[in-house]
Amino acid sequence: MLTFFTTAKPFLGHNGVIQRNALRSWTLLHPDVEVILFGDDAGAAEVAQELGLRHEPQVERNEFGTIRIDAMFGRAQALARHDFVCYSNCDIILLPDFLQAINRIKSKHKEFLAVGRRWNADISENINFSSPDWQKNVREIALSSNQQQEDWFIDYFAFSRGFFGAEIPPLGVGRIYWDNWVVWKALQTARPVVDISPVVTAVHQNHDYKHHPLGKSGVYAGEEADLNLRLAGGKQNLRCIGDATHVMLKTGIRKNFRRHWTKFDRAAPSLARFLRFRLWNPAFFFLLGVTRPLRAALGLRSAATLARSKK
Repeated sequence: MLTFFTTAKPFLGHNGVIQRNALRSWTLLHPDVEVILFGDDAGAAEVAQELGLRHEPQVERNEFGTIRIDAMFGRAQALARHDFVCYSNCDIILLPDFLQAINRIKSKHKEFLAVGRRWNADISENINFSSPDWQKNVREIALSSNQQQEDWFIDYFAFSRGFFGAEIPPLGVGRIYWDNWVVWKALQTARPVVDISPVVTAVHQNHDYKHHPLGKSGVYAGEEADLNLRLAGGKQNLRCIGDATHVMLKTGIRKNFRRHWTKFDRAAPSLARFLRFRLWNPAFFFLLGVTRPLRAALGLRSAATLARSKK
């Protein structure tokens, strides 16, 4: 089974709503799921008691008061009841397809890191988890938004306990760069890094950035961002979901050949954009246009059209 661990903002207002939604969704994945909530922010102890979570109020922070991932990852792996653990941001709703994906990887690999892209969705109210349709409703809200985040934003990391050791620098969680360093570090170990985005709908509940004194700029720029980048060893030590060694599809887990494009895109972004938008995209849509009569005659339609027809 699986041990989740996370840290939260104060359980106030909208943040309180979406964090409860996320935590509750994890506990419902399986009766034996464990959830560890780190930090002593307002409401954490009460919510942990309400939802039956393990509360660890004391965890090391940096000079800005931000929880350090080295302390949290290390402590979580030491405390976990299970041999597989998952850090997730506390605004991510996970559905049964997540646990199914992790179990599929576990059946093939004893050690791994699993990551994936999220779907952004506007959810402003407490989810009615007593409704038999709550999972279906959440999935439909996410997919109808049609806002899958790009692969530099990483919200969850599922891995075998012991995958990360004392080598983690004191990066600040919830600030830019720390997630990309984690993927880079995993790739240095030559163990599988699996992109489960194609089979998992991880729902990110949109929120503001009022929890930081400087708002969004305080998360993505400024002193803490600079500190994280220095601790990570520079941009050469940052990777994204597209760099995963493997990708999970409904038909199985295969090598991720897209990672070679990701390397090229990172090394020569201007040329990559030119090839994609000036050459590949025009050619692709030209071929779609000239083959449309034939495809229509054969009854072939795009996946998007099929999806719309089923609604």
